[in-house]
Amino acid sequence: MKATKKLAALFAAAVMVVGLGACSSSRGGTNGASEKLDKGATIGISMPTKSEERWNKDGNNLKAKLEKAGYKVILSFADDKPAQQNADIENMVNNNAKIVVVASKDGTAVGPAVEKAHEAGAKVIAYDRLIMNTKAVDYYATFQLEQVGVLEAKYIINKLKLDQGAKGPFNIELFTGSPDDNNAKYFFKGAWELLQPYFKSGALVSPSKHGGGITAANTVDNTWQKISVQSWKTAQAQTDMESILDSTYAHGKKLDAVLSPYDGITQGVINAIQTKRPDMKPGTDSWPVMTGQDAMEIAIANIAKDLQGETVFKDVNKLGDAVYDMVLEIAEGKKVSGINGKFNNGQIDVASKLLDPVSITKDNLTDLVKANYITQARFDQLTK
Repeated sequence: MKATKKLAALFAAAVMVVGLGACSSSRGGTNGASEKLDKGATIGISMPTKSEERWNKDGNNLKAKLEKAGYKVILSFADDKPAQQNADIENMVNNNAKIVVVASKDGTAVGPAVEKAHEAGAKVIAYDRLIMNTKAVDYYATFQLEQVGVLEAKYIINKLKLDQGAKGPFNIELFTGSPDDNNAKYFFKGAWELLQPYFKSGALVSPSKHGGGITAANTVDNTWQKISVQSWKTAQAQTDMESILDSTYAHGKKLDAVLSPYDGITQGVINAIQTKRPDMKPGTDSWPVMTGQDAMEIAIANIAKDLQGETVFKDVNKLGDAVYDMVLEIAEGKKVSGINGKFNNGQIDVASKLLDPVSITKDNLTDLVKANYITQARFDQLTK
């Protein structure tokens, strides 16, 4: 009887050990080798919208390369609707997608869909925007996010000669990206860490009450969503900037700089200034220093015309290449190479491949042609 009880206890302990091992395993955040896929396997690519220039380029370029490599590709655009993106990803799962690449509209809302993909055995790659609060993410590919903000802030600091001891005070207005985009926080963090000391010294001030008012006491966490632009929309940025101009700059007050995290937002700011303050003239001291991001065609034209000073170029061709390599390595059962960082999404540390952004101004605008980002003919059309 005692022997039987001992055997039963040993069996129960063995079951518990196996159970604990299963509970502690995690499929996310590893760059180990995976099971090889057959040629012709289906790969899903889910982009957040078709209304912005870059996502069209990113999605279609990656699709073309993967099809050329012999894979079937389902490419979808979510029309800025999280529910649509979830449905798109579920459709990919239903069509037996083995790898799903997701540039999320809402990094949290897309969680349930990628979890279904993971449960079906698919690998999940977060493309440029991290998927939050789920273990169902295997890899993340993006740029050095905080460095984007660092480059924007450095440009403003240099143009206002703050780094040379200029005391100001200079009037600056600040914007961040969409409140549902995790990247927007990191862009602002990189910029604010450089700009905040000048707020503390009084060299920079933000006289409007935009976002409740920006002072040296502000932190990234209590500020970035308050000065955000929903869905990065140009029209919303224009409305917000017009309100700022009406409340604070209507009677000739000088606006020295605008921190904008994205070229579309910058265009909204430009539209507002041209509508409300036609006395401000591009190419003169009356025009504010303005930043941007993504090297959109409108930004190329704006920089050539002195409407915008800088854009941060994230070479989406290189990002597409990095994700393409990642997909091929997964498909061929190889260990994913080039992992040089990790980002915590609230549940796990996601193995990340991080690329370097570049500051583009009028002085090096032609570098966009050299990078094969835009043709010389199109560049000439935009800049002449």
